Amino acid sequence: MTSTLESPSVAPASRAPRPPRRRRRLGAERRRAAYLMLAPSVIHLIWWIGLPVVATFGLAFTNYDVIAGTIEWAGLDNFREIFADDIWNLSIWHTVVFTFFTVPVAMAIAVVIAVLLNQRIKALAWYRAAFFMPHITATVAIALVWMWMFEPNLGLFNLLLDRVGVNGPAWLSDPDWAMPAVILVSIWKGIGLKMLIYLAALQNIPHDLYEAADIDGASSARKFFAITLPLLKPATFFVFIVSMIDAFQVFDQVYVLTPDGGPANSTTVMTYEIYRTAFGEFDISAACAQSVVLFAFLLVLTVIGRRLTGKDGDEA
Repeated sequence: MTSTLESPSVAPASRAPRPPRRRRRLGAERRRAAYLMLAPSVIHLIWWIGLPVVATFGLAFTNYDVIAGTIEWAGLDNFREIFADDIWNLSIWHTVVFTFFTVPVAMAIAVVIAVLLNQRIKALAWYRAAFFMPHITATVAIALVWMWMFEPNLGLFNLLLDRVGVNGPAWLSDPDWAMPAVILVSIWKGIGLKMLIYLAALQNIPHDLYEAADIDGASSARKFFAITLPLLKPATFFVFIVSMIDAFQVFDQVYVLTPDGGPANSTTVMTYEIYRTAFGEFDISAACAQSVVLFAFLLVLTVIGRRLTGKDGDEA
């Protein structure tokens, strides 16, 4: 008895149906519309950010005479020149000191205010607007108000100190007090944005965690350190990076409060020295080299901040 083995017939692979022509045409029109809407932003990004960044890195290694219009290759000479300048080295130190005292203090105050404004209290919207108002107010206007408050004879601070028998300093004219005065203004101005970011992060924390902690009898301080702060790590990383970049690029309040870098260059920071080198001395190549150094500082600080706060935040 013989049996015949028949090979199973293999059906040809079915192709996915092509979308109708009208749908394809509609998709192409949407892509063209998207490209047209993105074009202004892309052109702005390339023309006003991309090209200046490339030019800055290129001019940092040249000797560019902006008046004569000549340019020569200089290698690392500009970097040797700026690091041999005592004022530039002093500006780096002032920037580090400014950042060290401004960023952590403002972040700590912003967290506390955000937690307080996350409660159910009367006139909550008014309180939030009041704390955020300094951030959207022009820096020059803020600096002018604080200049009056720092005035040695009729200023608010010295009048209050005089009430308690303390002889107030000449805040913006004293090399020992000029930088603390600028730091105080910068902390006050920067709290609003940090508070807003922390407030948004707080509202995303599940309320069930706090209810479970209440059942376990946890105190308010325990809930803050065991629940709130750990879950704020992603927001903390973002606030930290943005604050560091903003602190290293401080310019407006320094320029208005303490012109010419303050008494005895006591408030000269990196951005102000770059401005003075480029537009005061017309040494564009040296100013570009200083800008590259500033970029390197920001890059290193961003990586360090990512290592310290970003890893746990990503896991969360």
